[in-house]
This record gives sequence, structure tokens and C-alpha cells, in this order.
Amino acid sequence: MRCPYCGSDDTQVKDSRPSGDNTSIRRRRVCTACGGRFTTFERIQLRELTVLKKSGRRVPFDRDKLVRSVQVALRKRQVEPDRVERMINGVVRQLESTGDGEVSSDQIGLLLMEGLKRLDDVAYVRFASVYRDFREAKDFESVLDELSKEPTLDLQRPPVKVED
Repeated sequence: MRCPYCGSDDTQVKDSRPSGDNTSIRRRRVCTACGGRFTTFERIQLRELTVLKKSGRRVPFDRDKLVRSVQVALRKRQVEPDRVERMINGVVRQLESTGDGEVSSDQIGLLLMEGLKRLDDVAYVRFASVYRDFREAKDFESVLDELSKEPTLDLQRPPVKVED
């Protein structure tokens, strides 16, 4: 692993442990050339993915880009980082298990919207406004109508028993 400080290829692993959700390995490294310390994460990758953009271009899949877009949607929202990481891992797993090495940017957007809808309504609306390219206030209204029509669980009341 190349040192981010001096660029040396000679680094040593000082400590390895599983991440909090056991989906990656966290490694503490030290550079033998400059003494710099840094952390790396190792994740399982089932297959190389290529993203087919709306323009027709093909680009390599970038998990970090997913993370950044979710972080923007969740900015100033109180959502536990573990829940966010599990949602992103689930989206990546779904994409990798499609059977095809190529996924469309639309597929990725829809999966992220589904995940954000379960995670946080405000983040869902923020992401939808960019993904669906909202131009007017009524575009927001239609998404808010979708959210309000979905059944919600009222945890205060016990479920109503229906007898035949």
C-alpha cells in the first residue's frame, strides 16, 4: 500500500480488526520511510461493475461516489452512521448480484432512493430532487404525496384484529 504522505510503497500493517458491521477489515499502517500512520479498509468485491451513464458512456463503478451522494442527502440529519453503512452495503450487494457486470445509473439511483426512503424522509426528498431533476415546487409536492400515502406503523397502538 502506498503511503499517502511520502508516496513510498514500503508500508507495514500494525493492526488489523473487523469493522463494526463485519463487512470490512480495518488496517492501521505505518510507513517505514517517513513514519506516517494511516488507516485502510478492505472490503469484499464480488465482481467488477461498470456503470452505463445516461449519456451512453461507461465508467467504472465507484462506491465512494455513492457514499458522497448519500452524505449530501443526509447532511445535518441525525442518522446513525452504522445504518447508513448497512444501507450502502445493501445497495452495492444488490448491484453486484444482478448477474451482469454492467448496471445503469438509473438502477443505482432507484436503489439509493429505496434505501433513503427507509432511512430518512428528508434525505429521500433531497436525493429525489436531484435524481428526478425537479424544476418546480409541484415536483416536490408529488414526492411528498407519495410519502404521505405510504402506510406507516403506529407503534403506540396495537394492531387491529380483523375477525371473519
